[in-house]
Amino acid sequence: MNILSNLLSQPAQNKNQKRQRRGIEIKSPREIDIMRQSAKIVATVLKEITELVKPGMTTADLDAHAEKRIREMGATPSFKGYHGFPASICSSINNEVVHGIPSAKKVIRTGDVLKVDTGAYYQGYHGDSCITIAVGEVTPEAARLIRVAEEALFKGIAQVKAGNYLMDIAGAIEDHVKANSFTVVEDFTGHGVGRNLHEEPSVFNFRTREMPNVKLRAGMTLAIEPILNAGSKYTRTLSDRWTAVTVDNSLSAQFEHTVLVTESGYEILTDRTKLC
Repeated sequence: MNILSNLLSQPAQNKNQKRQRRGIEIKSPREIDIMRQSAKIVATVLKEITELVKPGMTTADLDAHAEKRIREMGATPSFKGYHGFPASICSSINNEVVHGIPSAKKVIRTGDVLKVDTGAYYQGYHGDSCITIAVGEVTPEAARLIRVAEEALFKGIAQVKAGNYLMDIAGAIEDHVKANSFTVVEDFTGHGVGRNLHEEPSVFNFRTREMPNVKLRAGMTLAIEPILNAGSKYTRTLSDRWTAVTVDNSLSAQFEHTVLVTESGYEILTDRTKLC
């Protein structure tokens, strides 16, 4: 889940926690083990939604399934009630960029580009992930946008290693997106994740000097989440104060994983491909 520009990433409040400069937490082996479980719950729910979704369903149907399954697995939905958000998933369709609110009135149709973002809070720690689903047969442009968005995520993840920098992630994502003639949404970023849903540092998807270029350390846990638009990079927020849409009505796609930084590289904690 991304944070709206007026809801900036919040550093953890536990002063006894080991942390890097600027409030970035380094997770202990025990904390990492718990996060593997919270992330597995998120991955399981998103895998189930991928298999469940079909034309004629509503986004409220998906939200109900996600909340039920998160609770059945011993966790609570990270998003529900977060800064007043009313649901367990964000469901954003076509030109909706992020933070779409599930509704019984929002029917999913063939050809839709559906983003589903969710989180689970388990034994004091969060997991966070997002997928984009092509509903039925989509246009070639939509299919390419979805493919490039997922590729961009993995281009960024490939740069994760102790000793590398946040801008290594950002640059790899930005270069891949631009090479494919799409735009990176700059209004929203990835973030640290753990005891809090949103922690330091902000994980940009484009090169910037707005934030310090933090060196990665083993034990950091990052939610990396590139968001791509087929047209303009600019967004606006609807009157519900949550749903962000593209200013030119172009399509948008997003993928996100919770990733652990290790000494030799990374571990994708929300990896759906490793579920039994």
